[in-house]
Amino acid sequence: MISRIAICAPSTPFLREDAARLDALAKAEFPQLELAFHEQCFASEGHFAGPDAQRLAAFVECANDPRFDAVWFARGGYGANRIAMDALPLLGPEAYDKQYLGYSDGGTLLGALYRAGIGRPVHAPMANDIRRSGGEAAVRRTLGWLAGTREGLEPSLGDGRPAVAFNLMTLAMLCGTPLMPDLSGHVVMIEEVAEYQYAVDRLLFHLTSNLASADIAGLRLGRISDVPENDRPFGCEIEDMVRHWCGRTGIAWRGRADIGHDVDNRIVPFGIA
Repeated sequence: MISRIAICAPSTPFLREDAARLDALAKAEFPQLELAFHEQCFASEGHFAGPDAQRLAAFVECANDPRFDAVWFARGGYGANRIAMDALPLLGPEAYDKQYLGYSDGGTLLGALYRAGIGRPVHAPMANDIRRSGGEAAVRRTLGWLAGTREGLEPSLGDGRPAVAFNLMTLAMLCGTPLMPDLSGHVVMIEEVAEYQYAVDRLLFHLTSNLASADIAGLRLGRISDVPENDRPFGCEIEDMVRHWCGRTGIAWRGRADIGHDVDNRIVPFGIA
């Protein structure tokens, strides 16, 4: 049986040459999958993969199309929050029977869908990860998951607790908005890229203050990568920051998570794996 995967870009554009590389890899190694790149992936308007209306229409079209079994986000960046609220009321019955895969800014849509009980959101490497050095391994992880293998799962899953995984900035920005899902009882995994240490600490202050009242089951820290150098040492390592804010807010510290903006990023299905 062939599974058909729709690829759209709710945030920033994808390149045709990368789409060709990804399609060739999928055809060679995962013949049971068929990738369908929406033309909107290659649109460009300023920072975005086309204007808001075009990105919204492409996502809704992919989600509502009964021919597709999953919707895979091409890449992150910024922009999904500009269409998420408008997308939810436009999703029909076909959208409820799909997986939605991505991370980074795509977590905005994953969180919104999870809150609404639409489909099965999955934190997973995106199509654009093929551009990274060694990125074939990352996209193989998602393609393997879509083909039915489970080797790419984050290792701490399977303890009976529901879990979610988000970029730290993305989740912090969801707090207090109508898109924030109910994470009570969940182990929450976070990762970040290209933020100063003081900015990470500030985000943790905001996030843990909100998650404490949500009665989550604990927090796990993924990789914080490409940290810029500040004009003076911050004086605290990032794991120590997380432990500090967990202690201040009464959130259980659950240890590390194997997720991040890199080729080793693991798969975290939202809910019970």
